[in-house]
Amino acid sequence: MSSGSTLQLVLELSGTFVFGLDGALTAMEAEDLDIVGVVVLGVITALGGGIIRDVLIGSLPPAAFRDWRYLAVGGGAGIAAFYARRLWLRLGRSINVLDAAGLSLFCVAGTNTAFSAHLGPFQAAVLGTITAVGGGTVRDVVIRRVPVVLSSGLYAVPAACGAALTAVALELHFYKSTIAVVAALLCFVIRMLGLHFNLNAPRSHPRYPDSRPSPDS
Repeated sequence: MSSGSTLQLVLELSGTFVFGLDGALTAMEAEDLDIVGVVVLGVITALGGGIIRDVLIGSLPPAAFRDWRYLAVGGGAGIAAFYARRLWLRLGRSINVLDAAGLSLFCVAGTNTAFSAHLGPFQAAVLGTITAVGGGTVRDVVIRRVPVVLSSGLYAVPAACGAALTAVALELHFYKSTIAVVAALLCFVIRMLGLHFNLNAPRSHPRYPDSRPSPDS
């Protein structure tokens, strides 16, 4: 296995584990689930974005079903989250940190995979962003809440920044492990700054706020 392939596998499996933990913990916070529900939602979060990406680029069956390690790592993360929930929650903002870490790893890995499918840098960056936000979006729909990507302005934006840097490096032929780390850190730092300072893109408002019926009517 080449060093590039090894780096890609490490990024994807690391992202799978981190997002699996994040998805399972988020699901337990939102719903009262048994271990099966927790593991399923952990796997959905961990693998959903990659599956969407692979379907869009025509890589069938998706890598998640061609390599047993993806399902094993995602499911293992869900089990770890279920049995060590109190430990993770004691870490305070652990869910946000895990989410930012998964976002960072997947935006780089997803862009690399898309670029390897002979797509242009712009298309690769878009699919890298989808890889990063897709699993969390599917998870949020399943647990019946507005997806974070639609309500948090600095969620897709950090992923797009990391994916864009990765795509440029790939297009100009200077992508290597150092660039992958820098791109992931860029995404992570932007996401964490957005959380710390409560930064968001401009939000929508009701078109006719005064026309709504009052609670007493």
